[in-house]
Amino acid sequence: MHKTLHRFGQRHMFADGHSYDRRAGKAFRGLHRRVADDVTAAAPRGGLVLDAGCGTGLLAAQIANRRPDLRVRGVDLERGMIDVATGRAEREGIADRVEFTVADLADLPLPAGSVDLIVSTASMHHWADVPAVVSSLDRALRPEGQMWIYDIRWVPGGKVRAASARDGRRLTRTIVRAGSFPVALFQRLEVSAV
Repeated sequence: MHKTLHRFGQRHMFADGHSYDRRAGKAFRGLHRRVADDVTAAAPRGGLVLDAGCGTGLLAAQIANRRPDLRVRGVDLERGMIDVATGRAEREGIADRVEFTVADLADLPLPAGSVDLIVSTASMHHWADVPAVVSSLDRALRPEGQMWIYDIRWVPGGKVRAASARDGRRLTRTIVRAGSFPVALFQRLEVSAV
């Protein structure tokens, strides 16, 4: 088992991507819309966006459909998730700009300094070794790039802060309201150059 996702020593409860896709499509619709809005506004023209812990590719597809100039790369530990994501990209006609890979986020198969913007939604609370994942993501990020980690707001960001500082970056925390729920459930941890 990979350490990134199997925090509790068991297989991920949604290893079947189709089951997860049905639930996540509803549960994270508002958050994905918000993150896609943020990426659409901020990603550099022609850049590469990494969706870290991409699940079934719902967010990656939204980004690619909104910004045809971007390349999007999704990484997830579960083969079932990646299979559903790849099928989605093919059905939506974006497979030439969106690529999905099975990999551990703590050991990304990406060249150093190759990514312009990293987003992660509702994945960090599964990471067993947050500092290792943050350092791996930071290695793939261009020096001027940004990393946005969106997760449930009560998930502590101290390990992200410590790893960011060690890698020479700063962390900013913002409470995020997504969808029509009356309470802000999410936070955005923004890791950027000092």
